[in-house]
Amino acid sequence: MDLWIPITVFAAAMQSVRTAIQKKLVGRVSANGASFDRFLYGAPWAVAAFLGLVAFAGAPVPSLNDVFLIHIAIGGIAQIAATTLLIQAFTLRNFAVGTTYSKTEVIQTAIFGAILLGETPATLVWVAILVSLVGVLFLAKPPKASFGETLGALKEPAALVGIGAGAFFAVAAVTIRKASLSLDVGDFATRALFSLSVMNCIQIVVMAVYLRWREPGQISKVIEHWRPSVLVGLTSFAGSAGWAMAMTLQNAAYVRALGQVELIFALLFTRFWFRESMRPSEALGIALVVVGLLGVLLA
Repeated sequence: MDLWIPITVFAAAMQSVRTAIQKKLVGRVSANGASFDRFLYGAPWAVAAFLGLVAFAGAPVPSLNDVFLIHIAIGGIAQIAATTLLIQAFTLRNFAVGTTYSKTEVIQTAIFGAILLGETPATLVWVAILVSLVGVLFLAKPPKASFGETLGALKEPAALVGIGAGAFFAVAAVTIRKASLSLDVGDFATRALFSLSVMNCIQIVVMAVYLRWREPGQISKVIEHWRPSVLVGLTSFAGSAGWAMAMTLQNAAYVRALGQVELIFALLFTRFWFRESMRPSEALGIALVVVGLLGVLLA
């Protein structure tokens, strides 16, 4: 089995745990505050892991360059926007459906990757992605609605917010891969952890300035609720490190397509943690997304 496959599954599991905890935090802090949790409490883990590689494994320290700095900054800001929109989507529909809407990022990642990196997925992967998008339509389907009405449902706030989150996640995936590949030295783990460390530091500064300006008091609330926030930070680091390593090893579109396994974890959280119900059409939609995932593995 290629190494990027188990790394991606692990990253998807950690991301699902992180977003579930963040959903619980909303109400005590704002959506932007819950997003800030991820970076403020995740950065120390990333920096410590990178310094550990340097100190104990003799990993080289990559040199900063313009391509890296530009793309890692774009990726970091896109990830902030994606995380905030995803948390907002959870308040409009249930956890599993909100997560699935964001998974439209898969086809968007394939498109951005082809444009920015010249990495075009295989034909079978395109087919798998389209099957997954049909699954998203079923997730958007209101009870007893026709297909035309289902398409109209994509204009609902939950769908627009979730798809918007997917777009920003796609931009982040491609630019982070571009930044990591631009580094001059280091194996995939060194490049990934160095990229994540720099990106998290940029994100902390950007979000702290924004919260201070637009949402006074949120930073204090994030610090006040430090206990669940520490867990958000740890799972965020684990998931982000996994995504960064996988996307250093493999085409970002393939990684994000396989990352739809997160929907299985989201379904489990929806049923057994949040006690949220799910319609048959939503279950069918998730099943189609999983079929698309299997197509990626076959490719």
